[in-house]
Amino acid sequence: MPSSDNENSSKKKVGFIVNPIAGMGGAVGLKGTDGKEILEKALTLGAKYVAPARAETFLSEFSQIKQDICLMVGAGLMGENEARTTNFCHKVFGELKKHTQSQDTVDIAKKIATEGVDLLIFCGGDGTARDILNGVDKQLPVLGVPTGVKMHSAVFAVDPKAAARIAVRFLRKQLPIWEAEVMDIDEEAFRLGRVSARIHGYLLSPYEPHLIQGAKMASPITESELRNQAAIAIYVTENMEQDIVYVISAGTTTRTIGDLLNEKKTLLGVDLFCNKKIIAKDVNEKRILEELKGKSAKIVVTPIGGQGFIFGRGNQQISPKVIRKVGKDNIIVVATANKMKNLKRLKVDTGDQELDAEFIGTIKVITDYKIEQTAPIE
Repeated sequence: MPSSDNENSSKKKVGFIVNPIAGMGGAVGLKGTDGKEILEKALTLGAKYVAPARAETFLSEFSQIKQDICLMVGAGLMGENEARTTNFCHKVFGELKKHTQSQDTVDIAKKIATEGVDLLIFCGGDGTARDILNGVDKQLPVLGVPTGVKMHSAVFAVDPKAAARIAVRFLRKQLPIWEAEVMDIDEEAFRLGRVSARIHGYLLSPYEPHLIQGAKMASPITESELRNQAAIAIYVTENMEQDIVYVISAGTTTRTIGDLLNEKKTLLGVDLFCNKKIIAKDVNEKRILEELKGKSAKIVVTPIGGQGFIFGRGNQQISPKVIRKVGKDNIIVVATANKMKNLKRLKVDTGDQELDAEFIGTIKVITDYKIEQTAPIE
C-alpha cells in the first residue's frame, strides 16, 4: 500500500516500471508489439497480456526483503497494480492510463531517476530497454525482467525469479556494476525474415554472469559450421516419421532442415512440416494447436544465439499449451558442436513456472550426424 514520507525515509528506494503490452506479440507470431497498429493486430489475433503475471512473479520472489523496500512505480498498469497486489510499499509516478505508450516509460523513468533510487527495475523487452535508456541513460543501475518477444540486450536476467535474486544481492551490495549493451532490432524487417540489429547504447546494470542472459550472438558463418548444420539436418530428416507433424522453430540450424528438403523455411518464424513438406509457414500458437488436433507431433528447436534458451526467446509461438500437447519426450534439440562448446547450460523460460520446472535436469542435443550429447537445463 502507499506509505507516508516518514515511513518511506527508512527504506531503500527501488524503481519499478512495467510495460503492460510487452510480449503480447509472441504467441500470435508477430515478433513484437512496437507501434499502435501492431498492438491492435495482436489484440485482434487474441493476444493476452504477459508482462503483468511475470512482474508479479518477480515481486513475489523479491518480497523476501519487502520490509526494507519502497517501490517507485508507474501508475496503474505500469507497476502500481502489481505493487498493490503483492502489498509492497510504493509511491506512484505518472498518470493513470488505459492505454500506455513508449513515451510513458521514458517519462516515468525520468521522474523516478530524480528520487535517488538504488536500482531501477523494468519489465519488458528490448523496446522497453531502449525507452529506459532514453529516460535515464547511465544515471543509475538498471535491471530488466524479461517479458517481451525481443530480448537481445544484456541488461536482462534470465527469468523473473533470477531478476529478483540479482536485485536482492545487488541491494545488499554483493554484486558489482557493469555496462550492459542495449540492443534492438527493426521489427518490420524482422517480420520479413531479416535481422537488422544494432546497439543503441549502454545501461549500468548489476553483474551476475550466471543469472544475466547476455547479449544475443549471431551464429558464425564458417564452412565448418555450415557443414555441421548440414550434417545435423541430414540426420533429422532421415529420422522424420510418416504422418507426424514437425513443429520446427526459428534459427539457422533449423532452417537448414528446410533447405535440405527443398522447402523454404522461415528463418525467424515457426513452420510446420509433415511428410517432409511444409504445411504451414510462420505460424502462431492458435494455428499450431489447430494443425495438431488429432495428430502426433514433434518439436524441433535450437538454442537461441549465445543465450542458450530453447524456449521463451524468439519462439513464444511454441507456447506451454503447444509443448504440453506435443509432450516433453517429443522435443528434439539441435545445435552445432561449436555452439554447444560455448554454452555451459541450456535454459527454458516459457512463462509457465510448473512447465519450466519439468525441464530442469538434462536433455539430449543432436550436434552432428548420429552424434548426440547430454546438456544440463537450469
